[in-house]
Amino acid sequence: MNEHLFHRNTPAPHTAAGQHLRHLRRQANLSQLDLALLAGLSQRHLSCVETGRARASPSTLHALLSALGTPLEHCNEVFVAAGYAPRYAASPLDAPELALVNTAIEHILQVNNPAPAIVIDSNWDVIAANTSTGLLLAMAGVTAQPATGLNLLQTLLCPGGLGDHLANAPEIRAAAWQRASREAAGNPALAERLRGLPAPGSQLDAAAATPVLLTRVRTPYGELRFLSTFTTFGMPQDITVQSLRIEHLIPADAQTRQRMQTAFEQWSIVTA
Repeated sequence: MNEHLFHRNTPAPHTAAGQHLRHLRRQANLSQLDLALLAGLSQRHLSCVETGRARASPSTLHALLSALGTPLEHCNEVFVAAGYAPRYAASPLDAPELALVNTAIEHILQVNNPAPAIVIDSNWDVIAANTSTGLLLAMAGVTAQPATGLNLLQTLLCPGGLGDHLANAPEIRAAAWQRASREAAGNPALAERLRGLPAPGSQLDAAAATPVLLTRVRTPYGELRFLSTFTTFGMPQDITVQSLRIEHLIPADAQTRQRMQTAFEQWSIVTA
């Protein structure tokens, strides 16, 4: 396995705030003038901040980091490097202040039925799922139930998981591995998890790729085909909220739509 895939692509600890900002600006392929205009300050002041000749105020740091789209956890590192307290919390998902977020997640999952939908965190742990997700796993013959408690990477990459029931497993595994490897560059916990998982071979052929890579699940009812989309929370102010994403598996053909609709209706009758 290539260890460089998981090297944290940020400055070393104890790096000055200005060095953090310069690194982030260069990562974003922005000139000092570009970033200064986006953040609403002068290029001269930005230059002084980057070189340590001036100390940025909290509001200036916030403007610069927001313009760069910096993850909130990294924003905290920059604030601490500048001598300020961390600005963003990482609240437990069941904390009272995240009640509105949990309500929104529950609503999105419910309205997505009869199509499957799951909520995953930054380590690809499945922390919530709708009824249709469990129905799909049961139809596919995945024995690990319920869906929550699974790790999406593990169930795709390891024997005995959902990956074993995909008609196009090599392509899906390669796509998941590539995405997780990119995310692991700034997430040591995810990098550690990847080190313990079997790396798939390279199976993505750009020349032969369709516009969207479908998830094709083998079941006794035939192959079910899904298009994957993601929902994230706009303008998050909490590290936990920023880490969450909801994956929607949208039926890609009439047969899949009908099979999921039938399964959900049957479940509704049994549980009524």
